[in-house]
Amino acid sequence: MPYLTEKSSGSISTVVLGATKENGGTRGYTLTIGGQNSLPFQNYEGVDPHRAVIAAEILDIEPVSWPDELKKAWGGVLGDPAAWAKKAVEGGADMVYIKLLSADPDNGGRSANDCAETVRAVLEAVPCPVAVQGCGVDEIDKGVISKVAEAFAGENLLLGLAGQENYATVTAACMVHKHTLISSSPLDINICKQINILISEMNMPMNRVVIDPSIGGLGYGLEYSYSVMERGRIGSLQGDKMLAMPVIGFIGSEAWKAKEAQAHESDFPKWGSEAERGVLWETITATSLLQAGIDILVMRHPDAINIVKAQIEALSQPVTAA
Repeated sequence: MPYLTEKSSGSISTVVLGATKENGGTRGYTLTIGGQNSLPFQNYEGVDPHRAVIAAEILDIEPVSWPDELKKAWGGVLGDPAAWAKKAVEGGADMVYIKLLSADPDNGGRSANDCAETVRAVLEAVPCPVAVQGCGVDEIDKGVISKVAEAFAGENLLLGLAGQENYATVTAACMVHKHTLISSSPLDINICKQINILISEMNMPMNRVVIDPSIGGLGYGLEYSYSVMERGRIGSLQGDKMLAMPVIGFIGSEAWKAKEAQAHESDFPKWGSEAERGVLWETITATSLLQAGIDILVMRHPDAINIVKAQIEALSQPVTAA
């Protein structure tokens, strides 16, 4: 039976993450995302040249609030970001995404210089591209991200988050020191476009921008975030250049918020083992958003990472229209 095909006038921009020695960095390899001119995995309608990649979420402080089953999965490395990153990459992650939560005064208030040293240790521990996010306090993050950008000029880190209040600082740091940025918006396609327009007007090359449209986990807003992400992909394929960037989503942090992902079996015996349930909750959140067009999945559990990697491999096999 022949496939019904539809050709698009637009496409997603191609973004390279990381820089090898030849390009001014120290990475052992780079990752390329984007470049599609069809809906996800419909490669019989167009080109789908680059697969989605998985970034392991790394924190620079021990995640005491994480569920026990999630902490157990990482063994004894959670207090050492460099060791954690190395284990994640050796276990199957394509890259690492480090959150510098220790810069928050509530988490110790470490200086921008100290945060940069943590990033240095991670870069020395792994060969992959690295993404870096601040603590979530805009005024603090301006200094932290600017310092990290300067300290590792030329590495082409993926830096964020550039939102409505701090986009100018993050964008300037990325432009001056040759990094890629994450444009972040709160589940609103119009705000997403507006921030990208503002970034573009600063003369930031749009092939060095990745969109974070915000997401929700399974049962906690997944449907709405799916529709926003899908709308962005469809808009870009129709020629809207301010939506035509690859998309990143924080799968792990959203999925593991769910009561269903972390509640103990003793409290809800009919729900089954929390060890399996949490992995499945993260996996289903991830595989659902793959269908909406996500390009970078920031994940937490190593088992979920490997299940989703296998799913990406299976879905990416060529399909030929009859």
